[in-house]
Amino acid sequence: MAASYLLKTEPSGYSFADLQRDRVTHWDGVTNPAAVKHLANMPAGARLIIYETGARKSAVGTASVVSVDASDPRRPIVTIKAGRPIAEPVSLATIKATRLFADSPLVRQGRLSVVPLTQAQYEFLTRT
Repeated sequence: MAASYLLKTEPSGYSFADLQRDRVTHWDGVTNPAAVKHLANMPAGARLIIYETGARKSAVGTASVVSVDASDPRRPIVTIKAGRPIAEPVSLATIKATRLFADSPLVRQGRLSVVPLTQAQYEFLTRT
């Protein structure tokens, strides 16, 4: 079972559409200590859900980890590769209403920009 994470992004700064256009990008600039720890611990091949904040507030696409440079543990640089759009984006309201996410940092720590996901949570978000 591959590790899975959700990455939050503000679409006006860098959207899933931008990731699809670029195909590969460095995910850096994260400063929250818990989020930084999650980035530094990501293995190559980890599955990712891209979640757009702002007006959309939805899980919108998939990606995967290509590599992690954690040589500076305070500022790890994760290279990610675009995957596919989620056919029916999953809104935050739907996530909050789903028992599967009751104990998730996604719901409990709303400002956390990198959130680990269980296998079941990842499958729920990509079910379409």
